[in-house]
Amino acid sequence: MYAIIESCGRQYKVAEGDVVFFEKLDAEEGKKVTFSNVVLVSEEGKVQVGNPYVKGVKVEGKVVSHGKGKKIIVFKMKAKKNYRRKQGHRQPYTKVEITSIKTAAKKSETATKTAAAKKTTKKVEA
Repeated sequence: MYAIIESCGRQYKVAEGDVVFFEKLDAEEGKKVTFSNVVLVSEEGKVQVGNPYVKGVKVEGKVVSHGKGKKIIVFKMKAKKNYRRKQGHRQPYTKVEITSIKTAAKKSETATKTAAAKKTTKKVEA
């Protein structure tokens, strides 16, 4: 089972147990993070595509750490004009471990099982 989620202006393909690097999120280390913008879910060969998002599906993860990415150099130059500018940049990121993908189907299955169990207990009492 996997899902494609939208976060930080990008789309990420995630599965349970994956470790994903997102742009900096406002969450402390060790806290849970919930992503509700799920674009696509694939479960046992069945694919659900959202319009724009799939309703009732959430992806949960745990923040592992925060950090900075590899340094990139931004260099500007104009030939023959003695114009040179050098600047470095390190993009901050948040490392998240995906713990679960919760679909609406799982909730409805458990709801129907409990409803069926209640009906059978009522018949026995009567």
